[in-house]
Amino acid sequence: MEPELIRLHSGALTLLSFIFGVVFGSFLNVIIARLPKKLENQWRRESLDYLQLSDTDIAEEEMGISYPKSHCPNCKTILKWWQNIPLISFFLLRGRCSTCKKEISLLYPIIEFFAGLITILSTTKFGLSSTTIYALIFSYSLLALIAIDAGHKILPDIITIPLLWMGLFVNSQDHFTNLHSAVLGALLGYLFLWTVFQMFRLVTGKHGLGYGDFKLLAAIGAWLGWQLLPITLVLSSLTALITGFIALSFKLMKKEDPIPFGAFISAVGLILLYAEPGDAFFGLVFGEIINKNN
Repeated sequence: MEPELIRLHSGALTLLSFIFGVVFGSFLNVIIARLPKKLENQWRRESLDYLQLSDTDIAEEEMGISYPKSHCPNCKTILKWWQNIPLISFFLLRGRCSTCKKEISLLYPIIEFFAGLITILSTTKFGLSSTTIYALIFSYSLLALIAIDAGHKILPDIITIPLLWMGLFVNSQDHFTNLHSAVLGALLGYLFLWTVFQMFRLVTGKHGLGYGDFKLLAAIGAWLGWQLLPITLVLSSLTALITGFIALSFKLMKKEDPIPFGAFISAVGLILLYAEPGDAFFGLVFGEIINKNN
């Protein structure tokens, strides 16, 4: 095949990958916006049922992933088709609702852009293969978890648990690591944070981590193998500490405010999928050291 044709095919694949990712990112935004509210309503309903009380507000606020239609969260106006074009509509509307003029959250275009970027990385690294499909499932899930944990301080079981089991299934076919490494990764990932949680609770009498963090690290171990758990923990802990320090310095948070550690674990897991130590991405920084050691 001629070099020009190869470049044309590569360019077309990159463009199509970005478009697909941006469109799917729009769907991720729906999950990020609606799933926490849906879970909150479910917990409220269960609590009220237990107490034998009623709350009409839950029925009025009830929503699913596919209903009601996309609307402004402030004035509830249903969006027209041209107001709901992934990434583009945000700029067409100049970041504001056309009806109530309320600012549209920057989270929407950010998620769509990164979903597009992630899709390009997947097709570039893994080609058009089943591995790419699995990589995108893992990546999109982590992207949603980053946003949900950062915004609501929860890691929904409906995402983390299926992600864990799917990681084991995927690696039974040796896509990202072997099954033995995946099983160990899931076990060690959960047990390590569970042990830290119990020790912290015994010493301080407080809960320093949530059970969602255990399940999330187990899922990452199932996908990437136990070998990448240490660097996942080190990098996520460092970035969480640095971010917390900066936020406290600029009074963006209080000392008693919890840090969404799951968001940092997810971000590092996402990076490691595409930039394993020794790969070209990390090689830009550590390339000379690696070459010398070799």
